[in-house]
Amino acid sequence: MKGTRRLLVTGASGFVGRHVCQSAARGEFGDVQLVVPPDTWDIREPAAVERLVAAQELDIILHLAAQSYVPHSFIDPRLTFDVNLMGTLNLLVALKRSGFDGRLLYVSSADVYGRVSDAELPIDEGTPARPVSPYASSKLAAEQLCLQWCRSESLDVVIARPFNHIGPGQHEKFVVPALARQVVNIALGKQPPVIETGDLDTTRDFTDIRDVVAAYADLILTGKSGQTYVIATGIERRIRDILGVMCEKMCIAPEVRQEASRMRPGEQRRIAGNATKLRKETGWQPAHSFAQSIGDVLQEVIRNHEQ
Repeated sequence: MKGTRRLLVTGASGFVGRHVCQSAARGEFGDVQLVVPPDTWDIREPAAVERLVAAQELDIILHLAAQSYVPHSFIDPRLTFDVNLMGTLNLLVALKRSGFDGRLLYVSSADVYGRVSDAELPIDEGTPARPVSPYASSKLAAEQLCLQWCRSESLDVVIARPFNHIGPGQHEKFVVPALARQVVNIALGKQPPVIETGDLDTTRDFTDIRDVVAAYADLILTGKSGQTYVIATGIERRIRDILGVMCEKMCIAPEVRQEASRMRPGEQRRIAGNATKLRKETGWQPAHSFAQSIGDVLQEVIRNHEQ
């Protein structure tokens, strides 16, 4: 049996990628040696992808690299498809040419489901995919491309569909860290006691990023080839309630203003995922409580103020 395996993490410098690298360094992906693309690497360049793959004897690919900000996908859909779909094709071609015979975990997104009726909740792998953004369409197309290579090229592929992430290190363009920054600023006297938000009454299914990464490790080690897995807690949480927890932890009672400019027309009102398949087939279980996740996000914002 082979000992140390070489794990390539595309998108290693991003929010999720950094947590993956930390987890792998702790041995949570088994006995692996990390391979991280250089900062100048661009997955849109076929030659650069081929050079990276050819220079390594890879055993595992965790494919995270993506244009992942949904609003930007409407502004520049071509870039989104160039990165998310054509970049994935570049990787698949390079792997074939190198003779790669290991496992590829493609990280997709629960956004592929699009608008889902309340009667269809919680969402699982059998829920129809109905993308409503260029980002979601590009991820679904890349999923299908990977699965086609699984069928026609005998590539060992597993697909992950994670729901919303929460945890330290996430960019403030996402809702939870954006709210955390305002809450901490008010608690520290750096802004008036007014929080400006979008729609607070939508629900989302948030999984701690460290639990998401643990699911990736489990899927690499024990997931079934050619299968798709939802990663979620199954718990709906209103954004309003998340803000309330933050304010309580920081001992503030600010005025809350919902700004029309922050609202997204046609946004999915309720979201909850069903990860029964993942739990049964890999044994995965979330290890971080929601209170711990929120507390860690707030503490990171506080530390950033102190630096």
